[in-house]
Amino acid sequence: MILEIIIFFLFVFLFTKIHIKNLLVNESPSSSSRGHCAHWFVRRRTCLDCKTNVSRLKVVQSFNYTFSGLRLSNEAVSFTKRVTTLTSIHVRKKLHLVLDLDHTLIHSVLVSNLSAAEKYLVQEERPCLTRKPSRFGNMLIKTRPFVNEFLREANKLFDMYVYTKGDWIYAQDVVKVLDPNKTYFGDRVITRRESPHKKTLDLVLADERGIVIVDDTLDVWPHHKRNLLQVTRYFYFKNNGIKRESKPSYAERKQDESRSRGSLKNLLKFLKELHSGFFSCGAVQELDSKDVRALINGPFKPNGC
Repeated sequence: MILEIIIFFLFVFLFTKIHIKNLLVNESPSSSSRGHCAHWFVRRRTCLDCKTNVSRLKVVQSFNYTFSGLRLSNEAVSFTKRVTTLTSIHVRKKLHLVLDLDHTLIHSVLVSNLSAAEKYLVQEERPCLTRKPSRFGNMLIKTRPFVNEFLREANKLFDMYVYTKGDWIYAQDVVKVLDPNKTYFGDRVITRRESPHKKTLDLVLADERGIVIVDDTLDVWPHHKRNLLQVTRYFYFKNNGIKRESKPSYAERKQDESRSRGSLKNLLKFLKELHSGFFSCGAVQELDSKDVRALINGPFKPNGC
């Protein structure tokens, strides 16, 4: 996380120096660079370039999940998305992966909502099962089989985000289970605090041509289905958050989704093929001529997912 902060503000600093230099070259001697500042990066109502208070300036989007109080103009968003993606592709040979939480990587339930046949889980201690307090009562978080291997391998090929319709506190609790050291996601966790109505790649600081989405639900992505890989919903408990299933749950049967043939195993295989296909030309072409969406042709559900 410290490295990310250093890189980000180094980028802001370099951009600021170039921007000011351009202003000095183009403006008249009597004009002020402050008056010509475009206020690309604003944090806590102060422009990071000219240090002016810009509380009344309309900026396109808040990126509070990245740095507290950070807002970017239209130009800054476009520029940052492009630079981030070009750096990932050319320097680290990585794409970007946006992952849903519930029913994609985990299934959670309040202890009070466990069925009678699932109550035994309260006393069990397993690495894949975590008990957490919440404002509604104690909660059990069950990770999907193969999730640890999936995240470890996907991290080699992608810069990863979490994007959930859950609230911020809940998301932080779940991410601490999946990524306790912030190795995979850092602070790239987008919740309904930032995105209350729908999911959108507008909040992801990367070019859409280099982003893959993994989610169990299509409808929450009304404008970005071409980037979307759909996975089968993971239901471990009887109470699945949508309706109470009539058939016995995995937990009641004391079984689980297959690790070797389950959704995440097959998804990882497809993502590796996708990454290989994107970088198949050896030397990476210009971003304008590359588009991961052409390989996905989404919304698409890979075989076995």
